[in-house]
Amino acid sequence: MPLVFNRFPHSPTTAMTHRAGWRNGLLWLACISLVGLGGCVQMPHTPTVDAGADSWSGRLSLQVQTEPPQSFSGGFEIKGNPNNGELMLNSPLGNTVLAARWSPQQATLYSGSEIRSYASIDALIEQSTGASLPVAALFDWLAGKDTPSNGWTADLSRQPEGRIHARRLQPLPQSDLRIVLDTPAH
Repeated sequence: MPLVFNRFPHSPTTAMTHRAGWRNGLLWLACISLVGLGGCVQMPHTPTVDAGADSWSGRLSLQVQTEPPQSFSGGFEIKGNPNNGELMLNSPLGNTVLAARWSPQQATLYSGSEIRSYASIDALIEQSTGASLPVAALFDWLAGKDTPSNGWTADLSRQPEGRIHARRLQPLPQSDLRIVLDTPAH
């Protein structure tokens, strides 16, 4: 039955169709919400990061030129440092769709109901995205320090405005990372 958005129903039949349309619309909205909530990720509440640790949030986009090309984008929250930290990636609706926690002993990826462990955060990122992303340099870039890393070149000219662009041409695969921070550096 099609949704009818007639603000002024002229007959009992139109009014009934109007109410049924709204009920169907609400039912679809409820189903979509439940599907979205089912995909949320919850990390166990075992803090590995100090309460006063550095943290950043914003949006990121990572494009990796593999075959087929990979593209990741969404909101993020990251806190900690290269040795101990947490990363949460969010959907456009704000639901956490992927979370990672790392320490010197291991890194753990939480995705839906699936939990995977890796030797390090670098291994987790490379196996998840197909590209090596320099976590130590990334924390420096977020703080405005131009730290070189294996094949990566960071453009921090707009970092005070909260914008970071980093690119890797070699070794393959070529990768492009763009970050827009919620709160620019002061």
